[in-house]
Amino acid sequence: MDLNIILYLTAYIIAGVPFGFILAKVFVGVDIRKEGSGNIGATNVLRVLKDKAPKMAKKLTIVTFILDISKGIVVLAIAKLLGVDDNVLWTMALLSVIGHCFSIFLGFEGGKGVATGFGVLLFMLPIEAMIAIIVWFISGKILKVSSLSSLMGLGALIISSYIIHPDIPIIHTHAPIWIISFIIFYKHIPNIIRLFKREEAKVV
Repeated sequence: MDLNIILYLTAYIIAGVPFGFILAKVFVGVDIRKEGSGNIGATNVLRVLKDKAPKMAKKLTIVTFILDISKGIVVLAIAKLLGVDDNVLWTMALLSVIGHCFSIFLGFEGGKGVATGFGVLLFMLPIEAMIAIIVWFISGKILKVSSLSSLMGLGALIISSYIIHPDIPIIHTHAPIWIISFIIFYKHIPNIIRLFKREEAKVV
């Protein structure tokens, strides 16, 4: 089998591992898909476990967040060491986000793609990703609304990518960034509707 195909499949499958679901199920016995927002990401891990297992909530949230970021970075780093070009790396980055959001292990359901998306973009565009993470962190601290701060961070990443890299090296297009952003935005549509209705829960 062609190396690129192997790398694409690996990126999708590894990113599909639902760490938040696994950690909550193994350590607390809770299916977070049936609690809180139903999302498998770090925010819902915190939201659910702070009531059901307060002593473990923050620890499992941090581990979930780190693993969701890392699972995209690890496969990209391995591929980079194997010498593949940026066209392949960007495709892998996109497949990592798709794998997390539409996991083969969860019947093609999954998370919202924020941690994994920022993880792969941290590898591909580190300066822009750091700007996005700073915007996400500050807005999260001020607004206490995870979905809104994530979308603000995403907006900061898109804008900064055009300022810092008006021409993306090798691929010469911002298309992968827009596709990743669209997937994350699409997964946040229920949150956006709740925001307009002023029904979106805060993280405290």
